[in-house]
Amino acid sequence: MELRHYLQFKDFTLDEYDYVFARTRWIKDKFKRYEPYQPLVDRTLAMVFEKHSTRTRVSFEAGMNQLGGSVITLMTRDTQMGRGEPIEDVARVISRMVDIIMIRTFEQRIIERFSEYSRVPVINGLTNEYHPCQIMGDIYTYIEHRGSIRGKTVTWIGDSNNVCNTWLQAATIFDFNVHVSTPPGYEVEPERAGIYDTSHFESFTDPLEAVRGADLVTTDVWTSMGMEAEDAERKHDFEDWQVDAEMMRLAKSDALFMHCLPAHRGEEVATEVIDGPQSVVWDEAENRLHVQKALMEYLLLGRTII
Repeated sequence: MELRHYLQFKDFTLDEYDYVFARTRWIKDKFKRYEPYQPLVDRTLAMVFEKHSTRTRVSFEAGMNQLGGSVITLMTRDTQMGRGEPIEDVARVISRMVDIIMIRTFEQRIIERFSEYSRVPVINGLTNEYHPCQIMGDIYTYIEHRGSIRGKTVTWIGDSNNVCNTWLQAATIFDFNVHVSTPPGYEVEPERAGIYDTSHFESFTDPLEAVRGADLVTTDVWTSMGMEAEDAERKHDFEDWQVDAEMMRLAKSDALFMHCLPAHRGEEVATEVIDGPQSVVWDEAENRLHVQKALMEYLLLGRTII
């Protein structure tokens, strides 16, 4: 098989996502019926964490175990990476000992450098710029609840962070529209987002206008990891960008609400929204498990006929 990495959402084509989502449905169905499916019995996943994690760690570790494989978890502070070993050397060594690697780190360039020297597939578990596994799970969740996302409107409220950037990449591939509303000074940077076609995205200064008629409303924390020093300033700047019941009433009556979690109730989202009937955040969180199992299967085994 040709070596493939998954570092940004745009690394896959629409046809590949259709395949991975078909596999996700099949794998999830097996999981729900308590029927074992273990095609990766002799495979090992190494997980490298420079950033703390709950959902990424549990979903990848549980997923690999459910597929029959084994998992090694590395925290950079506990390894030679934390003492300055070059990332290229780490990649050369680890990739000779395991079959697939997931990295959750800071700058995108770190994971790109790692993948350049890796002999096995590398998956982006999150960087400052992108969070492709999250959006893969989000889109699968939308399709599961509402059918095709093509031509729909996704509204992003809040900071133009890594999750927002990845939604913008996904819009071009899946042919839907993204409305983005951020406070002044926090706007989308197309080059940082990795997009050069703005035909699927529109910016709004008024969050209420951005959400009008939306099929899906989504947000994230106002202060991402590594930005804690800006927390007080951000709480002030974002105070009008909370997704609350008034905002959701402007979306379509059957609009869904998503949040990648963890959520700060009373800040970026009102309790009545995240715990309300339009929220699918728990399905969204679970589906990270299933799409990542399909992703690992695809990167390691290619297209299967099951």
